[in-house]
Amino acid sequence: MRRVSYLSTLSIFSTAILLSCSIIVSGQNREKYVISAKAGGINAVTGQASVHAKGESEWQQLNVTDDLDAGDRVKTASDGRVEILLNPGSYLRVGGNSEVELSNNSLDNLELRLLRGTAIVEATGADGLELNINISTPHTRLAIVRQGLYRLNVVPEDATELIVRKGRVILNDSHTKVKGGNKVVFSATSVSVAKLTKEEKDNKEEVEAWSKQRAETLAKANRRITDRMMMSAFSSFRTSPYDLFASRGGSGFWFYNSGAGCYTFLPLFYGFGSPYGGSYGRSIYGFGGGGTGYSNPQASGNYPNGANGSYPGGNGNASGNGNNPTRTNPSNFPASGGSGNAYPGGSGGMSRPAPMGGGGDLPTRASRKNEMETGKPN
Repeated sequence: MRRVSYLSTLSIFSTAILLSCSIIVSGQNREKYVISAKAGGINAVTGQASVHAKGESEWQQLNVTDDLDAGDRVKTASDGRVEILLNPGSYLRVGGNSEVELSNNSLDNLELRLLRGTAIVEATGADGLELNINISTPHTRLAIVRQGLYRLNVVPEDATELIVRKGRVILNDSHTKVKGGNKVVFSATSVSVAKLTKEEKDNKEEVEAWSKQRAETLAKANRRITDRMMMSAFSSFRTSPYDLFASRGGSGFWFYNSGAGCYTFLPLFYGFGSPYGGSYGRSIYGFGGGGTGYSNPQASGNYPNGANGSYPGGNGNASGNGNNPTRTNPSNFPASGGSGNAYPGGSGGMSRPAPMGGGGDLPTRASRKNEMETGKPN
């Protein structure tokens, strides 16, 4: 009898260990540092929210650890709020009593469908960078093509209202461009465009206040990314972070800040900021420590285990006089602007970039705009 009890206890204990391990593994998989391949990561949930996976028959509770696939739907109760990652730097924030479908989660052909309720898109990007965020409602189709702030309100049997606070939208049916400061109302039979009144500019509801608060939180999470976090994230990459960035045609990565408990935007260059005003002070270009300029991993030896100045293996100090990186010539990444102790630990790597105006000058906003426009995403 005691043996049976012992075996039962052992079985329960073993099951508990296996379950706890699966939870840890799941959490570790979710909390990977860098993601950019697809949209759909759930970054924040407050109040009641549910998800309906494509092909499933029932709604399930939505969790902050979920990743949406193409065809999945999310709906919120009156107190619900959900933040969904789009292409790196852009967020979809869903208000209460709303329902949205992620129709296509590919970054090259991203498409959302707002079925009812309210959604806000915060789109961050370099000046002139062509975005590709397609949105449809029961009354219209449109594409967000510039950084900015956008709000959509959908009453299924009535109309869709689009408010462009900042940025630019292209209406798919007419190819009309709508710039910041305008409102568009779509019904089953008509489309009207008008300037926002002072009351409409000032009258910002609770969901907009929440969206701004989230933007401030995420910008702060970016500024608190440390060298140690970045080294851990990129040390296993077989190519440089810039090569991955350039090959995917974006403006940066989603980067998980474990201290903040969320993904934030990690841009390639300095100078990016939220349309709400918060700055993304940490960038890939600022990655490194100890010196005054990046070494060029391709200047000498093979990447990633080459000779002098290789990343992350090799020998010697990071030094040289490279060119600023461009999207058309990623082999220039990272540009060097002097010399310094190699990162990490004196065994080759990346040192900190020179300050603006010194050797290896950082790109200006104007030069960055030209670089981004040279290789616009599809």
